[in-house]
Amino acid sequence: MSLTLARGLLSRAIPDDALLFLARIGIAPTFFLSGRTKVEGLLTLKQSTYQLFQYEYALPVVDPDLAAHLATYSEHLFPILLVAGLLTRVSATALLIMTLVIEAFVYPSAWPTHILWAALLLPLIARGPGRWSLDRLLFA
Repeated sequence: MSLTLARGLLSRAIPDDALLFLARIGIAPTFFLSGRTKVEGLLTLKQSTYQLFQYEYALPVVDPDLAAHLATYSEHLFPILLVAGLLTRVSATALLIMTLVIEAFVYPSAWPTHILWAALLLPLIARGPGRWSLDRLLFA
């Protein structure tokens, strides 16, 4: 079997829609579960979350309380939208921006992890959610 034939068979066996779906459901828990550690109940921020953003996650120009709310709510909303495939490009872009901020200002030595996150988010930004999504159902 030639290499070209093998590639063709693999391309047909693993459609782009499956890869995009796996990217969506693969990255979503990373952010969602992080958001869940910052709240109690549904969406009440813990006192420790405010302290985390004041001391460990401090950003140069954003108020720590505002950053705590924005990050925590983003970590809940955008992963849910990704799993549903709704506003996928917007959600993936928001999470990529969050990743870049974390890399630049919070944990620069965690770049191997952040590259993995970006590797799942970038195809969603570039290609969209694929056919297995609410975006496709609602906006196609």
